[in-house]
Amino acid sequence: MAPQDVTKLIVRISMKDRAAFDALYRQTSAKLFGVCLRVLNDRAEAEEALQEVYVKIWMKADRFAVSDLSPISWLVAVARNHAIDRIRARKQPASVIDAALDVADPAPGPEAKTIAGDESRRIHDCLDELEQDRAAAVRGAYLKGESYAELAERHGVPLNTMRTWLRRSLMKLRECLER
Repeated sequence: MAPQDVTKLIVRISMKDRAAFDALYRQTSAKLFGVCLRVLNDRAEAEEALQEVYVKIWMKADRFAVSDLSPISWLVAVARNHAIDRIRARKQPASVIDAALDVADPAPGPEAKTIAGDESRRIHDCLDELEQDRAAAVRGAYLKGESYAELAERHGVPLNTMRTWLRRSLMKLRECLER
């Protein structure tokens, strides 16, 4: 197909002539697919890009300036630029932002430390209100991770008694913390 014929098709496409668009596609799709494939190096992505290129041609045909230059050059430029844009879109700008997560200090901030310190002090004050052996059992179970059986053996009481101590001690702690 001669360059003048391609120019005429593009001009007709600018007037939304579907038959001209179909003819242009049949005449130029192999060449533009080759451009997309060469830039993208992926057949499936090149096929998608080619579809998008023809949508752009349909939408932007009125921007084509008729001149002595080859209209195929304009079509190739549209295809090449679109393929390059797809490559640029692959790069994740968010990865730079995600790197900032590594910079952030995972330790609690000053406000959280103050609140935690106040809560810790309140809990220890409430533990001091318990009988000494009950407070030791609560500390062993909930701060050191000792089992009920270990605590019962250490304090010389039956297992069910230890469970009762802990349950009642937790209830007293809750009452104290709610004051």
